[in-house]
Amino acid sequence: QVQLVESGGGAVQAGGSLSLSCAVSGHPYYMAWFRQGPRKEREGVAGLRTDGRITYADSVRGRFTISLDYEQNILYLQMNSLKPEDTGMYYCAAAVRWSLVPLAPQSYNYWGQGTQVTVSS
Repeated sequence: QVQLVESGGGAVQAGGSLSLSCAVSGHPYYMAWFRQGPRKEREGVAGLRTDGRITYADSVRGRFTISLDYEQNILYLQMNSLKPEDTGMYYCAAAVRWSLVPLAPQSYNYWGQGTQVTVSS
């Protein structure tokens, strides 16, 4: 059984930075961050497999960094150069499969409760 608890998020002006954390219990192979903006579908932001394989959405590549503290089992998302279109509820997700589509929501069967990120212009 995998449990995920997010923290971080908040409100920031465009160009600013925020960091999200996700405490992971259990031992999933794949972990990822997703977001869902107002009136939008949930979209994958970044995915990480425990061997270090990382995938980013084009919209965040170069601005966001996903990382894992292997000792404390905490997944991070560092978000820099934030834009208003980054606004949304951010979710941590995990899967116990080794091979999947990293940024597809249906790949994951464990989800956190979400944390809000609001970027103002």
